[in-house]
Amino acid sequence: MNEIDLRRFDLNLLVVFDVLMVERSVTRAAERLGRTQSAISHSLSRLRSQFGDPLLVKGGVRMQPTAFALDLIEQARPMLSGIQRVLSPTQVFDPAHSQRVFRLAVPDFALALFAELLARVRKEAPLVSVEWTTPRAPTLLDVAEGQVDLAILPSELQWPQSVAGEAIGALGWRCFGRRDHPAFSEWGPANWARWPHLAVRIGDNVRSPVNVAAAAAGLTRTIAGWVPHFPAIAPILARSDLLATLPLAAMADVVDAYDLASTEVPFAIAPLPHAMVWCSGRSRDPGMIWLRDRLRPIARRTFAV
Repeated sequence: MNEIDLRRFDLNLLVVFDVLMVERSVTRAAERLGRTQSAISHSLSRLRSQFGDPLLVKGGVRMQPTAFALDLIEQARPMLSGIQRVLSPTQVFDPAHSQRVFRLAVPDFALALFAELLARVRKEAPLVSVEWTTPRAPTLLDVAEGQVDLAILPSELQWPQSVAGEAIGALGWRCFGRRDHPAFSEWGPANWARWPHLAVRIGDNVRSPVNVAAAAAGLTRTIAGWVPHFPAIAPILARSDLLATLPLAAMADVVDAYDLASTEVPFAIAPLPHAMVWCSGRSRDPGMIWLRDRLRPIARRTFAV
């Protein structure tokens, strides 16, 4: 890719690129932006030249993005939203008429939380949009830079000085397996350690709260498999002899649906405290205050031990 000179880069090209990634059509993008097809094609050509990548290629009815384009739009959209917020009035927020887009980073098991929040937002602010992303390693930096409006993260993480937050509760732990799993007939530490486990790959699993607590109890967990996200756990447990030690909130909505059993962890493991965090420089933003007030009670119910 050619080195980009920001002094000469036209940010309007990213606006065109954003619309092209949604529409996947030069014609539809031109209609949406109120410009000619020739102008949109010229913008796409400039973007291709600037980034040294075709970005969008012909592929049937709709143009298909390259891998680079998918990565680029993931990085560009938060920046465009941030620029829009900076250039928009910050002291006025009218839920009934606002078209603001809020970006949340919330664990991927929080389906009920997001559904309830979205229903309330739709009722009070029908033109507001909420984008759900899952937390990742640099999420706190994204919050500090305003690329993520609100995040729900473990409280033990070290926050940058530019991040503010409040406690919302903690996650209690349970053990899960298929309902007729033989381990549950004589449940205890020995059976917990005897049977292989399924785990979610989040950071360094060796230092996970489960492993730390098990080691303190003189136990070792054998992990037979890892999955990338919580929703994959239930269907695998239902079809195997694997166990999983997880936050109760991660499985509350799927235990009955997959005919799973849930029981207490057979050793001491402390609840995992969580916090709702945001950029401290935007603490007085009326829109952010409005969103925090709506997320807070829902989050506290979800993260109640």
